[in-house]
Amino acid sequence: MASAQVCPETPFRKKLEHAGQPGVQDKGGKRNGSDTRTATLLIIALLSVLGLLALILYARMHAFVALVLMSLVVAIVTGVPLANVVPTLLDGFGKTLASVGLLVGFGAMIGRLLEVSGGAQVLADRLVGLFGEKRAPMALGVASLLFGIPIFFDAGLVVMLPVIFVVARRFGGSLLLYALPAAGAFAIMHAFVPPHPGPVAAGTLLGADIGLLVFVGMVLAIPTWYISAYLFGSYIGRRVNVSIPLLDAPEQSTVAPPKLSTVLFILLLPLVLIFLNTGLSTLQKAGAIEGGGVVFDFLLMIGQTPIALLITVLAAIFIFAVGRSLGEIEELCNNALGPVCAIILVTGAGGMFGGVLRASGIGDALAGSLSDLGLPIIVAAFVLSLGLRVAQGSATVALTTTAGLIAPTVAAATDLSQLDLCFIVIAIASGATALSHVNDSGFWLVGRFLGMDEKTTLKTWTVMETLIGFVGFGFAFAGSLIF
Repeated sequence: MASAQVCPETPFRKKLEHAGQPGVQDKGGKRNGSDTRTATLLIIALLSVLGLLALILYARMHAFVALVLMSLVVAIVTGVPLANVVPTLLDGFGKTLASVGLLVGFGAMIGRLLEVSGGAQVLADRLVGLFGEKRAPMALGVASLLFGIPIFFDAGLVVMLPVIFVVARRFGGSLLLYALPAAGAFAIMHAFVPPHPGPVAAGTLLGADIGLLVFVGMVLAIPTWYISAYLFGSYIGRRVNVSIPLLDAPEQSTVAPPKLSTVLFILLLPLVLIFLNTGLSTLQKAGAIEGGGVVFDFLLMIGQTPIALLITVLAAIFIFAVGRSLGEIEELCNNALGPVCAIILVTGAGGMFGGVLRASGIGDALAGSLSDLGLPIIVAAFVLSLGLRVAQGSATVALTTTAGLIAPTVAAATDLSQLDLCFIVIAIASGATALSHVNDSGFWLVGRFLGMDEKTTLKTWTVMETLIGFVGFGFAFAGSLIF
């Protein structure tokens, strides 16, 4: 844990640094930069965010187009030389997309193969059997936590819904008792844990170690889920009765479902490989083992997140090809990429927006202003992300935009360890999860599938999402103070 530049006069250890930031007084009491320039840049930053929201919400412009357009406008208005505008845009877009595209693409393929193979059903059935009837909601939640590692929120929820309905009909009671723990699990994993696009993008923009972020995200996701989804689901499920909607029976596959051990192998393989890389790197830096050598470098390479996911995709293809033609497997992988293309492009455009903010000097101006206010970075990150989430609804856009805004500030701070960066990512993810309402597609997805009206969805789903955001931030903030 780095200790340099810690401010002893404040209870917050991760405060923004004053040195070298615009608008901060030097020893002679004079400003290092122009107050007018700083104010102008901050106004441009505010207007750019408001303009971005206006384009998405009112002009109904796609987030990808809006982010690229606003990045171009900000670059020109802030005085980036015209010859450097396009290279600046492409640099931010390319650096983000280089890692995010691989992770999201491979993650989508893994999730699709598990979905079609019946792996989710196998996992849920076995967990219900292990936990017992009285703990069926916990079994569904744990299954969703595991299945939510590689699969996105909406796809995972749709896959689990038939299982949730079967369990709810079998044991009785409000549908919320069974649905909220599962839906909350998918929402938390989607926001907290790579290879999901939001945490990957935020981690990439802030320079966090993705392997360590996987570990921290999962450690914080479990208690956050237990408090915000499982306990709240049990509470609200006994007070709000939601009946089970009638759905057509799911189409039966002609291929036998995989064994539980096979499903767990596919889910845990990338995590084991990534943790191998993180563990070896940590031991090397601590001097416990010597680095170098072909074997050591090979183990580090296969533990890099893109390679770990590539290996997992190949393993899933090999395993699930049994009983299916290679053409069918290829079609499954191809279909998995279509729904995530927009997410990948929006994520890359968020990186472009952040790159422009860094090149224009807005990031330095924001760092100086936050330093004057005395806000810790982690608090500022949560507040910014929460504001964007409330305003435009998309958790991914809130995550990527906030990470782009806060990245220069993080880079300017000299006392942030890799753990600190991971806690900041979780704080951003928490803010991007809270207060889901009518401008969030997840709000309508959950409400429609569970047969709830808007009022019921607000007092159940929205409250749970808000609990997830604030509880998750509480754990991240506490971690930043302790470690």
